[in-house]
Amino acid sequence: MERDLSEKHPPEKQLSNNSDSSDNEENATNITTNLNANHHDHPETETCDQLVSQSPKAGVKVEESDNTSHEIEEVHHEEKENDEKIGDTSPPEIHYTLETVSQDIDQLITSLSATPKDAKETIVEEEKDEKVPMEIPVFVEKFLDLVEEKVAKHELTEGKGKWGQNPEEDSSFLEAVNRISKLTSSLDGLRSDPNHAALISRIGGIQQRAMTCLEDEFRFTLEDIKHNDQDPNTDAKGKQHEADRCVLPESESAETDNFLGYSDDAVSKLNRIAKEMIGGGFESECCHVYMMIRGQAFDECFAEIGFEKISIDEVQKMQWEALEREIPLWIKAVREYASIYFVKELKLAEAIFSNYSSISSSLFSNLTRSVLIQLLNFAEAVAMTKRSAEKLFKFLDVYETLRDSLPAMGALFSEEYENELKTESTTARCRIGEAAICMFCDLENSIKSDTGKTPVPGGAVHPLTRYTMNYLKYAGEYIATLEQVFREHSKIERADSTSRPRYESESQNFNNDNDEENQSPFSNQLVRVMDLLDSNLEAKSKLYKDIALSCIFMMNNGRYIVQKIKGSTEIRQMMGDPWCRRKSSELRNYHKNYQRETWSKLLGCLGHEGLQVNGKVIKPVLKERFKSFNVLFDEIHKAQSSWVVSDEQLQSELRVSITAVVIPAYRSFMGRFSQYLTPGRQTEKYIKYQAEDLETYIDELFDGNSASGARKRP
Repeated sequence: MERDLSEKHPPEKQLSNNSDSSDNEENATNITTNLNANHHDHPETETCDQLVSQSPKAGVKVEESDNTSHEIEEVHHEEKENDEKIGDTSPPEIHYTLETVSQDIDQLITSLSATPKDAKETIVEEEKDEKVPMEIPVFVEKFLDLVEEKVAKHELTEGKGKWGQNPEEDSSFLEAVNRISKLTSSLDGLRSDPNHAALISRIGGIQQRAMTCLEDEFRFTLEDIKHNDQDPNTDAKGKQHEADRCVLPESESAETDNFLGYSDDAVSKLNRIAKEMIGGGFESECCHVYMMIRGQAFDECFAEIGFEKISIDEVQKMQWEALEREIPLWIKAVREYASIYFVKELKLAEAIFSNYSSISSSLFSNLTRSVLIQLLNFAEAVAMTKRSAEKLFKFLDVYETLRDSLPAMGALFSEEYENELKTESTTARCRIGEAAICMFCDLENSIKSDTGKTPVPGGAVHPLTRYTMNYLKYAGEYIATLEQVFREHSKIERADSTSRPRYESESQNFNNDNDEENQSPFSNQLVRVMDLLDSNLEAKSKLYKDIALSCIFMMNNGRYIVQKIKGSTEIRQMMGDPWCRRKSSELRNYHKNYQRETWSKLLGCLGHEGLQVNGKVIKPVLKERFKSFNVLFDEIHKAQSSWVVSDEQLQSELRVSITAVVIPAYRSFMGRFSQYLTPGRQTEKYIKYQAEDLETYIDELFDGNSASGARKRP
C-alpha cells in the first residue's frame, strides 16, 4: 500500500506525519481482509488495490511555506473524504443459509484435502520473530452457527418417532454432520496451532453433540422393532400377526423377513446413521449400541423359546427330571439360532454396515460368539452329569443337534472363527458321544446285575426283557447316530472289557456267518447285549420247579424278543437274518419240550397198552385210565389256566397244538373203549369229559385268570 501511494505522489508532496500514514495503511488492510473473506460469493466486488487506484490522490502538494498548517488541514480533509468513499463501496452484509454456506464448505474441504498435510501445518516466517498463521474463512464460523442451531433443534426433539416425520430435514441433518466430520478431519493439522485452538474445539464440540443425537436415534431405531415392522393394514386396535423381534410368524411373510422385524426404511436409516458415525470417528460408540441392543434381542429369543441361561454348575446340580425338560428347549434354541436367527442377523449386520464389511463381520461374530458359548457350555455340562442308561436318548438328541446344526453355521463366519467354532463344537460333541457309549454299555451292567431269585408268576415276560427290548427298539430310531458314535468315539475301554464272558465268544462264533469285518462296533455291542440277555433268562428259567412252566417262560420271553426285533427294521438289519432264524428255532424247541413235559403223561393214559389181555378189555384197568386222565387234565387245567402267554399268536399256537394232540387221541380212545363201561352211573363216573368239553377247557389255558397269575400285558 505504501508503495502505490509513493508512485502517485512525488517525494516532495508526501506527508511528513507518520501517524497519519499508518492509519491509512491499517484501514486498507482491514478492507482487504473483509473482502477476501467474501470474495468467492461476490466476484463483482472490487479489490482493495482497485479501490485505492480509483480514489483521489491521498494528499496535495505541500510546499515549504508559511501556509503549512493550512495545507495540512486540507490533506486531512481529503483523507477523510477518501475514507468515506471507501466505506461507501463496502459490500452489504451477506445472509447465510445452511444450503448456500454448505457449498462453500465443500469447496474449502476439497481444497484442504488437496493440500498436503505438512503444508497446512507450515507457518510462514516473514521475519525471524514474526509468524503468520493459516487464515480460516469467515463463512466457517457462519456454517458452525447454522449447524449448531440444527443440532440444538434435534436435541430438543430427540426421542422415538421424531425421525422420519420430515425426511428432508433428516437428510439435511445427516449431510450437515457429514460436513462437520470432514471439516474436522481436514483441519486436524491445525489442532496444535494456538491461533485456531478455539475454532477446532468448537467444531469438535458440535460434532460430539451431533453424534450423540445420531447415537440416540440409532439406539431408538434398533429398539423400535415392532413399530418399524407395523403392518399398514393393521386395524385401529393394533391387531396384527406376531412381529416379535425373535419369534418369526409362521407364514409366508416369514420367508421374506430378512431383517428380523426391521422394515426396509428402518434398515436404510440405520445404515446412513452408522455410515456417518463411523466416518466421523465414532465407530466404537456405534458398535457398542448395536452390540448392546442386538445382544438384548438374543436374550429375548432365549426367553421366547423358553430356554434359560444356566451355568455349568447349575446344570450339574439339577435333578434329571428337570434337566430332561431343559434339553428339548436347548435343542429348539440351537436349531432356530442356526437356521433362522443367525442367518438373518448376518443379513441385518451386512445391511446396516454395508460400507464396512470388516465391522459387520466382527459385530456378527462377537454377537453370536456369546450365544454359542452359552449353548455349547450347556452341552458340555450335560455330558458331565451322572451317567445312566435311561439318559442315553436325550444325550443322542444333543449329539445329533451338535452334529447337524452347528456345522451349517460355518459358512456365516470368517474362516478363523469358523475353525474356532468347529473346534469347540467338536469338543462338546465328543464328550456327549463318549458319554453315550458308556451309557449304552451300562445296559450290559443292568442285565448282569439283575440276579433276582424270585420267578415271574405264570412264566410271563420278565421285566428285564421288556426293559431291554424296549430300550433297544428305541435305540433303533437312533441307529445311524449310534453307529457313528461307536465308530468315532469308541476308544473308551471299560474296566471289564479285558474279560470276555462265554456269551461273547458264542456270539462271535455265531456271527461268522456274516463277514466280521463288515460288522460295525455298535452291531457287535448289540449282539453282545442280546446274548447276555439270553443267558440271564436261561438262568431265571431254572428258578421254576415245573419244567413245562420253565418252557413257557422261555417261549414268552423269546417270542417277545423276536417280535420287538422284527418290529424295528433297523435293529433287525443289525442283528441279521441268521440270528432271527436261530431264535425261531429255539422257540420251536421250547414248544416241543413243553408238550412233552405236559401232555405226554396225559396221552399215556389214552394208550392201548395194558388194557387188553388175550383180546379182552380189563375193565378195572380201563376205569383207572379214565380216572387218571380226568385227574391229570384237571391238574393241568387248574395250573396252566393261571399261566400267562401274553402274545396272542403264541397263545393260539399253543392251544391249537394241544388240541391237535389231545382231542383226536381222546376221541379215538372214547370211541373204542367207552362201550366197555356200563351205561349210566359208570359212564358218568369215569367219562367226565366229552371231546368238546376238552376243547373248551384247552381254550382257557394261559389266560392267567387265577389270583396268583399275572394278566395279559401289551
